[in-house]
Amino acid sequence: MKNWLIAVILTYLFLLFFGSFIAVGFLWTGQLVKALPEVAGMEQLLYYFFAGAIGGSLRHLYMFCTHYMKDELHNHREWIMYIFYPFFATGTAVIAVTLIQSGILFIEFTNHNEAHPYAEISIAFFIGFGFNRFLAKLNKVSENMFDANKNNAK
Repeated sequence: MKNWLIAVILTYLFLLFFGSFIAVGFLWTGQLVKALPEVAGMEQLLYYFFAGAIGGSLRHLYMFCTHYMKDELHNHREWIMYIFYPFFATGTAVIAVTLIQSGILFIEFTNHNEAHPYAEISIAFFIGFGFNRFLAKLNKVSENMFDANKNNAK
C-alpha cells in the first residue's frame, strides 16, 4: 500500500474517532442543538450514532495499525473496508439499539434513565466495535424468523 494512502486512511480514522468524541461533547452540552435546532428530539439517536462511530473507528484504527506493523497491507482492495466499515458500524449501532428497545432483540437494561441512556450508548459502542459479528448474529436471527423452508417442513 502506498504511503500517501496509508496516511489518508489513518487521518480519516483518527478524525472520525476523535471527531465523534467532540460531537458527543457538543451533544452533551447542548451546543449541537443550539447550532442545529433541527436535530432537537434526536439526541438519543445521535448518541447511539456517535457511539457506534467511536467503536467502529477504534476497531479499524487498531486493525489498520496491526496489519501495518505486520506488513500485511498488500491487498489493495482491503483499504475499502477501513473507509466504509465505520460508516456501517454507525447505522448498525442505531438499528441495534432500536431493535433492543422495541423488544425484538432482548437485552434488559437495569436502571433505565431516558435522560442519560448509558446502557444503550454502551451497547451502541459495542455494536460499532464488533458490528460484523453482530451482523452475523442478526443474519442468523433473520434466517430463523423468515426461513421459508422451516415453515414448509412441518
